Amino acid sequence: MDLKTISINVTGIVQGVGFRYYTIKAARKLALTGWVQNLPDGSVQITATGPVEQLDQFSAIVKKSPAPAGKVTNFTINYLPYHTFDGFNVKY
Repeated sequence: MDLKTISINVTGIVQGVGFRYYTIKAARKLALTGWVQNLPDGSVQITATGPVEQLDQFSAIVKKSPAPAGKVTNFTINYLPYHTFDGFNVKY
């Protein structure tokens, strides 16, 4: 199984609309680990680890906005050195 770690930064209507909650829900459903965090500039940062196929599915969900009231206007993904996490949670 090919495991990877990715970092995603999204901007748009991504704070105050449940974006983090729905991101966590999607990540846990796909058995990914990592975290999601609101940033001071209004964007959301996500780091996720798991099988490449699940990461691809997760990235597609995030790009379309998992939050019903959210809207992603910019989506950037980067691959990071592999790292393990305990669950998928909000990072403060």
